[in-house]
Amino acid sequence: MPKLFKILAPVIVMASMQAYALTFDNISAQYITDGQLSDKVQVIDCRSSNQYNGWPDENATRGGHFAGAVNIDSQWLTLLDDAQMQQLITSKQLQKDKATFLYCADNDRKSLSIALQKQGFKKLDAIEQPLSQATEKLVALPNFKHLVSAQWINNVINGKKPLYGPEKEYKLIEVQWGPALKYLAAHIPGALYLNTNDIEAEPWWNRVSDEKIAELLKNLGIRYDTTVILYGRNNMAAARAANIMMYAGVDDVRLLNGGWRAWVDAGLATEPFMNSNTEQVEFGKKIPANPHYIIDLPQAKALLAKDPNQHSLVSIRSWDEYTGKTSGYDYIKPKGRIAGSKWGHAGTDSNNVADFSNPDGTMKSPRDIKQLWQNWNINQEQEVAFYCGTGWRGSEVFFYTYVMGWKNISVFDGGWFEWSGDKNNPTKTGEITD
Repeated sequence: MPKLFKILAPVIVMASMQAYALTFDNISAQYITDGQLSDKVQVIDCRSSNQYNGWPDENATRGGHFAGAVNIDSQWLTLLDDAQMQQLITSKQLQKDKATFLYCADNDRKSLSIALQKQGFKKLDAIEQPLSQATEKLVALPNFKHLVSAQWINNVINGKKPLYGPEKEYKLIEVQWGPALKYLAAHIPGALYLNTNDIEAEPWWNRVSDEKIAELLKNLGIRYDTTVILYGRNNMAAARAANIMMYAGVDDVRLLNGGWRAWVDAGLATEPFMNSNTEQVEFGKKIPANPHYIIDLPQAKALLAKDPNQHSLVSIRSWDEYTGKTSGYDYIKPKGRIAGSKWGHAGTDSNNVADFSNPDGTMKSPRDIKQLWQNWNINQEQEVAFYCGTGWRGSEVFFYTYVMGWKNISVFDGGWFEWSGDKNNPTKTGEITD
């Protein structure tokens, strides 16, 4: 069998530590300038997206990823055929003839190396040194702790007090539209159930009144300082609830990265039947405490009237929806886009945001997301509002940008449904000409 890695001369990290063939400090010294990785090399972090985002490895005190590293979780290999692997490599802008350094657990790193060799990569090196020993500052998403792993939730519900765990009370909630049929069969132990009909209402499926939000939170036992952990079979529903709870003023809202699928994939325990909250509480703040997280029709119009270099109303809808080939919904008849809005990508239809998802359904890296928006003049220095049909997809991308540390962000609640409901509101169809 051919040797997978080019072995470099050993370097002693410290007298009390193991000697490694290639260290992060070697790479920093040769290829990092002012915190930026040289374009002469590429680094692949083959750990989970949660660890890449900032969650520390087991027994480590700091987390994140090496500067300039791209994330390809070796566990994704079981989900991809050769063509899909090639698409992933292309989307990550990796070059097969460039020196490539990989780091993660030994067996995982070897598995990915074999897959990359099969794709034509020839200059592969292994970084065997633990990332925690790197002297270079690691890069973590500013709000990574709000996007949690299945194992983190499992530790919380089993009383293990994980890193960045709830400081006070917590509520774990499954969110979905309609009756709790799947929830009743199996859900994360201890989870309550929230029907999205309780947080949004006709005619436009906008959020319910502030008074109804207050009553809902009271019935769920949620105060402003309660840690709220949300997940969904379709995580867009959970993100919709997250946006509304953040608008209301809940200080600490967490979302399960990858949703229900992540829990199942982790092989963790489930339970059947309904859980109910038994103690009502007062929220403790006037609702909304954070009104800036949701905008309505007048504010959306005002945003469009501003300089597009400093402000963006972003359509989180499929390309066919944006260009007017379909409305995306059987109950929305008009087709097209809000005139002046920018396309922010989404997925294949109104039921997913696949453009923002890794192969396992977790959130893509900030680098990948920013790449989607590069040609559309959408960036974190702007005032940015996301919209979709009725709020679900826009809410998921809103939450991702929140995790990424974006400050001036919101969801346009009415979205395409409410905007297109008034023929006097300007719309466009077809390819971009403006």
